[in-house]
Amino acid sequence: MTKHMPDIACQPHQAPQGKLNWVGMSGIELPVLIQQGLESDNHIRLSSKTQAYVSLDDPMSKGIHMSRLYLLLDQMGTQENLTPNRVKAILEAFIESHKGLSNQAFVEFKFDYYERRNSLLSDNTGWKHYPTTVRGELRQGRFECEVSIEVPYSSTCPCSAALSRQLIQEAFEKQFNGQNLDYQTVVNWLGTPEGISATPHSQRSYAQVKVKMTETDHLEISRLINHIEEAVQTPVQAAVKREDEQEFARLNAANLMFCEDAGRRLQSKLNQNEEYLDYWVRINHLESLHPHDAVAIVTKGLENGYRDEPNLMPSMTY
Repeated sequence: MTKHMPDIACQPHQAPQGKLNWVGMSGIELPVLIQQGLESDNHIRLSSKTQAYVSLDDPMSKGIHMSRLYLLLDQMGTQENLTPNRVKAILEAFIESHKGLSNQAFVEFKFDYYERRNSLLSDNTGWKHYPTTVRGELRQGRFECEVSIEVPYSSTCPCSAALSRQLIQEAFEKQFNGQNLDYQTVVNWLGTPEGISATPHSQRSYAQVKVKMTETDHLEISRLINHIEEAVQTPVQAAVKREDEQEFARLNAANLMFCEDAGRRLQSKLNQNEEYLDYWVRINHLESLHPHDAVAIVTKGLENGYRDEPNLMPSMTY
């Protein structure tokens, strides 16, 4: 015989009444499946911290049924690849489970995406870590899904590079002023510590990118990473041999960047890819010269699209 237990959430609410924008849970520990590449059966399982909410539209109700949200996440969020379409199905199930109580739903999956990346020149590979967030919202039947990711890279200051070149020229003039030099003498001098009397300053930098996707898109995190790293050209490295470090130094010299330059590179790259309905980019150069950071913000510029506030995406890792 089933024991009858009271359901307080279904009883009329006698205290001050009012609708609530969101009610739900945060910090839910949930293993999710993330597709790698175009093959749907090629995926990895990652640990996520998840948030799940629905609106409380009935002012007479004491509250929502939080266990229903958790059980739906357990059933629908862990057994199939996380895609925009799957996110939409979860949100629709949230609202269906709260008929008469809610008409909008929100879910967020935050996880660390790891991927093996090739070294620049050597035959090595190594793991790289990318903080990632997948977020979905359903309001009055309108679905939105976005992916946020943070990609580290190196930026070398064009101004300090020019100043360093000037000092090297001055050192050369001081060493060889008025002399008739042969080729080998110059080559030998350039290979000495005196031949590099100044170096430009560079810093670890971060591109924080949010893109909006359609419900029919695949969640190709690796493709988004490629677009970002191809734009900046100087992604940080995992496994590094001497030839890789030398190539990294060459790439930094060939891609001198202010934060404005990096922002425009990302703008150009993302504009070339129509699968991104909208984007928001924050470039962060963690200055080695200053105790503060240099920042650039750029959006796609759509009407009613992402706004250009600097703080829409707080720091993930620093």
